[in-house]
Amino acid sequence: MRDKGLAGARGVRRRDAMTLKVLFWELENHLKSSSGASVVAIDNKIEQAMDLVKSHLMYAVREEVEVLKEQIKELIERNTQLEQENKLLKTLASPEQMAQFQAQVQTGSPTSNTQPPLPAGPTPVLPSTQNSGTSA
Repeated sequence: MRDKGLAGARGVRRRDAMTLKVLFWELENHLKSSSGASVVAIDNKIEQAMDLVKSHLMYAVREEVEVLKEQIKELIERNTQLEQENKLLKTLASPEQMAQFQAQVQTGSPTSNTQPPLPAGPTPVLPSTQNSGTSA
């Protein structure tokens, strides 16, 4: 959806750019052949060109704001999911695992790929509200 919106925006930008070029070309030709009596017409052309530039910039800014809002929304959702996963992992971790993790955090060392064996017993079942298809 975002790519389609960007492609449409590019089309609008190209059209606006072409319209702006035509306006400036007409203005340039008009200036070359104008007399003192056509100052009002020149002012109108300049105003049209300025309005076109303004609307083009406003459209581009609005589009960028929408893209950023969507990215913020996605990041908030991802953050919430990671916080839930973190909370779950903390509840499932043994005190020894938590102590080891805290020591690694304090020393700044990366977590090792080797995990201590889990205690024997029933395998914990994740709550149905968790999405097991995603990982951190």
